[in-house]
Amino acid sequence: MRLSEKYGDRTTDEWPMLFQRILQNAIRDHYRRSKVRSLWTILFSSLSTDDDENADPLETLATEIESEDHKTPHRLAERTQLIGIIEKEISKLPPRQREAFLMRYWEDMDIAETAAAMGCTEGSVKTHCSRATHTLATALKAKGIEL
Repeated sequence: MRLSEKYGDRTTDEWPMLFQRILQNAIRDHYRRSKVRSLWTILFSSLSTDDDENADPLETLATEIESEDHKTPHRLAERTQLIGIIEKEISKLPPRQREAFLMRYWEDMDIAETAAAMGCTEGSVKTHCSRATHTLATALKAKGIEL
């Protein structure tokens, strides 16, 4: 559909290449979205106090959002503070670590893409990401936040 909508005016010789690129981008988008959803699922499940392993954290979160208790100023302030703390700790990372961390885990770039974008080796990207992850985990744990 995207090929015909966007590139219907192109010659048929160009279609295979365009179709391949559209397909690659659609697959990448799918996995990027699923990874982000998985990340938020893990985040919300770690914040949940339920001991039920079969409970879906997103369903629990949706129920919490619909409940009046979640809409209280106290709950909203807690969530806002948590997000602010995480953002603040990310901003405290050294520039290269922050850059590698955000490219790998937020932009969902693979190691080779991140290395090319940063102009360094893949080993450096792995080192920067590892150090950033450990630094963030330590800083959040020191503040009483365990993800």
